[in-house]
Amino acid sequence: MLLTAYVAFAVLLAICLGLEFSACRAKLTVSACTNPVFLRFQLDYYQVYFLALAADWLQGPYLYKLYQHYHFLEGQIAIIYVCGFASSVLFGLVSTSLVDRLGRKKSCILFSLTYSVCCLTKLSWDYFVLVVGRVLGGLSTALLFSAFEAWYVHEHMERHDFPAEWVPATFSRAAFWNNVIAIGAGVTANFFAEWLGLGPVAPFMVSIPFLMLTGIFAMKNWDENYGKKRALSKTCIDGLKCLLSDRRVLLLGAIQALFESVIYIFIFLWTPVLDPHNPPLGIVFSSFMAASMAGSSLYRIATSKRYHLQPMHILSLSVLMVFFSLFMLTFSTNPGQENPSESFLAFLLIELSCGLYFPAMGFLRRKVIPEKDQVGVMNWFRIPLNLLACLGMLILHDSDYKTGTRNMFTICSVMMVMALLAVVSLFTVVRNNAELKVPSPQVQNELSSPEL
Repeated sequence: MLLTAYVAFAVLLAICLGLEFSACRAKLTVSACTNPVFLRFQLDYYQVYFLALAADWLQGPYLYKLYQHYHFLEGQIAIIYVCGFASSVLFGLVSTSLVDRLGRKKSCILFSLTYSVCCLTKLSWDYFVLVVGRVLGGLSTALLFSAFEAWYVHEHMERHDFPAEWVPATFSRAAFWNNVIAIGAGVTANFFAEWLGLGPVAPFMVSIPFLMLTGIFAMKNWDENYGKKRALSKTCIDGLKCLLSDRRVLLLGAIQALFESVIYIFIFLWTPVLDPHNPPLGIVFSSFMAASMAGSSLYRIATSKRYHLQPMHILSLSVLMVFFSLFMLTFSTNPGQENPSESFLAFLLIELSCGLYFPAMGFLRRKVIPEKDQVGVMNWFRIPLNLLACLGMLILHDSDYKTGTRNMFTICSVMMVMALLAVVSLFTVVRNNAELKVPSPQVQNELSSPEL
């Protein structure tokens, strides 16, 4: 597994570079703005946000390994993860309102503090302390995915009055560097945990300086801004009305809940499946992130003027690929006949599918869900998503380790069949809906905005 992991990482890096080069040659990258005031503002945002992302990704490769290092059983570890998912549900529901009321800048500083405490709890061998750490991790994750973007959009539109069409350019570049940071974080975590022999707690300690710098730079360089005060109950009621009144929204929610809950279960299971074969977990993690980045690049190329595939087609392909990967895993994790290389390949295919899925799902959500209802609808989407993931963890908690893992992949395969049925239903509903399609090359040329 050691050689396999390094070879796979090198090959995937080469593929990523090749795809990015192809995208640049095809002029699929967003054209750069040369406004010096905007570039300075953008840099102030990236400086804080990228540090936060680096701190978050550093904790990915060795989380399960850390709990295993403290001699907890898989069932006990599953309960810790369930607490993390439960906190994500709770804090995800209130994070937008909390951020709007507390202030986006203060929320980003709060993120750096709570996530630092979360990392410090990893020094403890006490089970309750580790559970508290996971709960704090759920709060921190909710803040990461709400406060930073909300701060940027408000500053961009309200304080600086930059053109609205420049916002996607910032987030597109941020998405690219997010992938690069994730790949680098896996290598860095591997360096401290394995190459220096500091153990699985080391990446969490390395995260703390990044988190502190996040808070310091936000405090120093950012101005405070607030959102409109919205009643959480009204937001959720409006979101529920939108969800129930439009079959397209309901089907998208079903696909998201099924697909992403399977991904959460995969995040839990990849370490216990591969770790007995002694792979470098940080390099494996970086390989996953490189596969995801390759998927994102393939999405951009596939939806370009040259190939003109539709997001709906790519969403269908991503769900089908995950089903195929899970089907492989039901055989490669068969007790007594484990095939770690095959399992690793299946995991890479899942990550490649994620790279295709998330931009496709994001495009469809933006087109189907009205902007005023997006927060409420997404809150409702998160509930079944996290409940399904929690249910999967609880089933593992009550199962024998080896047979439980294989059975869970079988259950996930069934869930992906259900997701495929939902995709087919959605395809039937929207097949004649031009709004959900990327414009044809001729229309793109007519609607293309002038260079910034």
